[in-house]
Amino acid sequence: MSSPNPTTTCLPASGSNVHKVELPENALVLAPTRQLQSLLTIIRDEKTQRGDFVFTSDRIIRLLVEEGLNHLPVIDKKVTTPTGKVYDGVAFQGRICGVSIMRAGEAMEAGLRECCRSVRIGKDEETYQPKLFYAKLPDDIANRFVLLLDPMLATGGSCIKAIEVLLEHGVAEEKILFLNLIASPEGIQKVCTRFPKLRIITAWVDEGLDSNSYIVPGLGDFGDR
Repeated sequence: MSSPNPTTTCLPASGSNVHKVELPENALVLAPTRQLQSLLTIIRDEKTQRGDFVFTSDRIIRLLVEEGLNHLPVIDKKVTTPTGKVYDGVAFQGRICGVSIMRAGEAMEAGLRECCRSVRIGKDEETYQPKLFYAKLPDDIANRFVLLLDPMLATGGSCIKAIEVLLEHGVAEEKILFLNLIASPEGIQKVCTRFPKLRIITAWVDEGLDSNSYIVPGLGDFGDR
């Protein structure tokens, strides 16, 4: 098998967030390139029209998915090219499953070639506690590497509930990779402390949460944009 250390352009979230907040080692953030910052500026702008918001957020989601795939294990594989020469390459070890936290999380499904609708979670608007509506997972989920998808990580409640459902279905914690666009330091701390073997990859770590548990500066309710 190839080296377990992935080739990645991600940075440790602890040392790379603009607010210099110390964060767990299993939290990673995309490199803050000019392209990424310009895309985030568009989706944060309250004047951005829905079509532009969807198109731009899809571009960021693709960056996250591509980076997420870099963190999955591979095995050596030899193939013969049309010129008759042997090429020493690699192939993913095992199968991949995309699992979306429904409603906003569904928007990230297009970034994966194969993604199932799985965990649907609601929120009590007064207590901000997650409620499980239903879980629909493939029978062989325990044998797959799971990319858990949700664009916003605020309090971490919905994410934690989704991870608990995956663990109940036999998925190993270290096989779970949570991808999201914007995260709060509070949410990252909560999820990574609770599940130290999984990894989070986010596009950006924001300032924090307001009194209503909304990410600030954030981008509003992703599902309503």
